[in-house]
Amino acid sequence: MHIEPGVLLAGKVAAANVAAVVLVGAAALAALRRPVALPTLLWRTLLAAAFFTLCMQAFHLKVGPSELHFLGAMPMYLAFGLLPTLLGFAVGLLVQGWWFEPADLLHLSVNTLSLALPLLAVHAGLGRRIGRIDLRAVLRLDAAYYAGVTTMVGFWLAIGAVATPFSDWLRFALSYTSVVALEPLLTVAVLLGVARVRRHRWAALCFDARAVFAAR
Repeated sequence: MHIEPGVLLAGKVAAANVAAVVLVGAAALAALRRPVALPTLLWRTLLAAAFFTLCMQAFHLKVGPSELHFLGAMPMYLAFGLLPTLLGFAVGLLVQGWWFEPADLLHLSVNTLSLALPLLAVHAGLGRRIGRIDLRAVLRLDAAYYAGVTTMVGFWLAIGAVATPFSDWLRFALSYTSVVALEPLLTVAVLLGVARVRRHRWAALCFDARAVFAAR
């Protein structure tokens, strides 16, 4: 889902920087409004960032105008919650840019928006209404989220400095069907693992209360 440096003009990158700062700032303010839970949110954010970095570094492949990544977005969202996942995206991308791909720091905000805006849309449209997390719910969340991510990449390419053929974007978008097929398995494994440790006191600090997979 990376947008490579040079695709967007400086003015559009600057606009993305403003939007990303507003988004991350709003998430941080939402966390500060709950001071009792602030240490929990900070810890879950660090866990989400570490999990995200592990998934991103585990697999990435250049496909057409962007990259196919294993993001681990739905395991993060369901295990840690919305705010830690949003902030974890930003922190994780910053850490990865700093340690692995310094050139990607130029588009830190662009790539953060590509991940965060689809998650907000999924949360508003599906996440809030899901009471029982079963395989059907996980599949719906994954399909909606990655449709959003690939649409965001298409948006950046459409306003890019160089025209990108639609067929190139389509090849990239179709490559994410493999992630939609595989990520639910990781999501189920993570949630079943959370269920096994939920009785421990430290689990309440690490995991969201909704992180329970209903096998039936």
